[in-house]
Amino acid sequence: MGRVALVTGGSRGIGEAISKKLQAEGYTVAATYAGNDEKAAAFTAETGIKTYKWNVADYDSSKEGIAKVEAELGPIDVVVANAGITRDAPFHKMTPEAWKEVVDTNLTGVFNTVHPVWPGMRERGFGRVIVISSINGQKGQFGQTNYAATKAGDLGIVKSLAQEGAAKGITANAICPGYIGTEMVRAIPEKVLNEKIIPQIPAGRLGEPEEIARCVAFLASDDSGFINGSTLSANGAQFFV
Repeated sequence: MGRVALVTGGSRGIGEAISKKLQAEGYTVAATYAGNDEKAAAFTAETGIKTYKWNVADYDSSKEGIAKVEAELGPIDVVVANAGITRDAPFHKMTPEAWKEVVDTNLTGVFNTVHPVWPGMRERGFGRVIVISSINGQKGQFGQTNYAATKAGDLGIVKSLAQEGAAKGITANAICPGYIGTEMVRAIPEKVLNEKIIPQIPAGRLGEPEEIARCVAFLASDDSGFINGSTLSANGAQFFV
């Protein structure tokens, strides 16, 4: 295929599964990470996928990092904006710092990731922008006002980019995972998982990172060219929009 895909937060969790799936589909993949050098090195050793370290919350770092990726691998055709953080607290206890940190990474980070590659996609007449949002951006969540706001904002980004990019062969879509069996989720006490979380999911189980990765692979493909500005919910029937 020869296309280059950039996956932010691509060496761990859902991002790791996405990077591996796109590599298996024939893409040349670049995976970014924010801080865990040891995990990133192990990921590259296992997969051969190059990793690049920068903070998506910083525009200049993102622009410089993307320029390095393109110099080494070629023009980026597919962007998967997956990097995200949580700083949970009930709203009356949420600090301005917790609000800003989540907004800077999860919302502004999407701008910082897509904006530098957008002109090239327009010039070449092809692009795929895929943003990993969340079920909590659709329905809200107690203790996650900051996170839910950013993930809802991500949906507005893709709907707008879809309208701007469609005539240039660019699609922009979002995926809203429900509870996925990442390392972080599986660290939740088993009693909480079994009694509080899984009973909310009609499928009766957590999703798997690979299931989200397969959604990404489809949206990145030529087969998805007429799907634009859409939100794909992957939550085991937990929530409908």
